[in-house]
Amino acid sequence: MLSLRTDVTSTEETVEMARKTVERFGKIDILVNNAAIYGGLRLQPFYEVDEIEWDRVMAVNLKGMWLCCKAVFPYMKEQGQGKIVNISSGVHFKGIPYFIHYTTSKGGVVAFTRAMARELGAYNINVNSVAPGLILTKASRDMFSPELAEKDTATQALHKEQKPEYLLGTVVFLCTDDADYLTGQTIVVDGGTFMH
Repeated sequence: MLSLRTDVTSTEETVEMARKTVERFGKIDILVNNAAIYGGLRLQPFYEVDEIEWDRVMAVNLKGMWLCCKAVFPYMKEQGQGKIVNISSGVHFKGIPYFIHYTTSKGGVVAFTRAMARELGAYNINVNSVAPGLILTKASRDMFSPELAEKDTATQALHKEQKPEYLLGTVVFLCTDDADYLTGQTIVVDGGTFMH
């Protein structure tokens, strides 16, 4: 096991993360881009979002994903395979108001995934994303009212509160050989709120 504290907005730190991982394990088979700014954001009209906060959300949620992909790519290219899974969100399907920076960044994850899948397919690297629904973490409970959470659950086909562990099976599947012919896709894991 290896645990590294990494600022995903730093080229130097992401490169070092990849280097230390290869040093420890000999290769990099999988990258799951899950770092994001979410907790602590306030629901507010787009014109009240502070420019510094906007830039911080984009730096972590999008630039960080790009830098991590850049850091692992040389190793995946050399070994002739790899799996990249980017965590998006269902918010971009809904177009959540008063949450424009987060919603925009997570929509960007889907676009990034598609473009990267086209670019990295030649190297036998699969790039997919997972878009969860509202997971009632402490950050979500602090941000949203219980009524909003209940309303969200009512729009699902399964009508039950989403838990973080519900994402696990999908992420693991995308990292296995069973997903070798799947790339550029966004799998929505939200209890059936959005169906494609």
